[in-house]
Amino acid sequence: MRIGFGAPVSGAWATPGNLAAFTAQAEAAGYGSVWTFQRLIVPEGSAMEPVYHSVLDPMVALGFAAAATSRIRLGVAVVNMPYLAPAYLAKQAATVDVLSGGRLDLGLGLGWMPEEFAAAGGAMAGRGARTAEYIEVMRRLWAGGVAEFRGDFYTLPAGRMAPEPVQRPGPPILLGGTVPRADLSRIGEGIKAVRDAAEQAGRDPAAMRIICRGVVRWGAPETLAEGGGRRPLSGSFDDIRGDTQWLADQGVTEVFYDLNWDPLVGSPGADPVGAAARATEILDGLAPAAEESGPFPAEGDVPSR
Repeated sequence: MRIGFGAPVSGAWATPGNLAAFTAQAEAAGYGSVWTFQRLIVPEGSAMEPVYHSVLDPMVALGFAAAATSRIRLGVAVVNMPYLAPAYLAKQAATVDVLSGGRLDLGLGLGWMPEEFAAAGGAMAGRGARTAEYIEVMRRLWAGGVAEFRGDFYTLPAGRMAPEPVQRPGPPILLGGTVPRADLSRIGEGIKAVRDAAEQAGRDPAAMRIICRGVVRWGAPETLAEGGGRRPLSGSFDDIRGDTQWLADQGVTEVFYDLNWDPLVGSPGADPVGAAARATEILDGLAPAAEESGPFPAEGDVPSR
């Protein structure tokens, strides 16, 4: 089990100083990775959680974090493919990989909010079917030399993209999925489905990366709305570590503790000083053991909230 940390990209603690400081602190504390996420807009009149109301761009934030760190992996979970042309995202990803010395993990999603598709000029219809071509365009551009592609959805005129990513043949690509926060008890079923599909496709199921966003609520244990019981990853540090070990037993290979979903940290209305102090205490309190840190370069799938 590898342990990562959610970068300060949402709400009160998402400041330039905190983004640099917390990514550096996570690296020093032994975390193996830091992660961002994407939210373009919050539709007027929607009841979306506070975490989504003020969010930094994920790729820009990772480029910024690269300058404050030297070893920790830099991940995005996720950037939605339909919002960007594949050549444009390939350029962004290669740039972050170069600036970080080859530390990017690129999580890709399909998007789900109609208002964001409209704002980005993307198409919801057929977005799943476009995925294979989208990734193929990026890989051809990352390969170096003259790249060209003509498919059902995307066309890449013959040309070159430079600089190439440091990681060869490119940054690891992670495919986003969903596991409801209150239903982590069923995550093992999703992992089995992923690994069964990998085996049917001729890939080694044991080599798959299964990464889970850990929505941490440190303090008094929270109770599930349905069925009662303690909400996973809430309560004391020992409670949270126990839940993390349970996730490892289910087949999760990496958990990153994401405080952006904590209303005392990631809400725009939170006290900035208090948010940073709380985040520091949690970062230190959940710091991983030495064997839980370090890069994890294989390719795979990311179940995320």
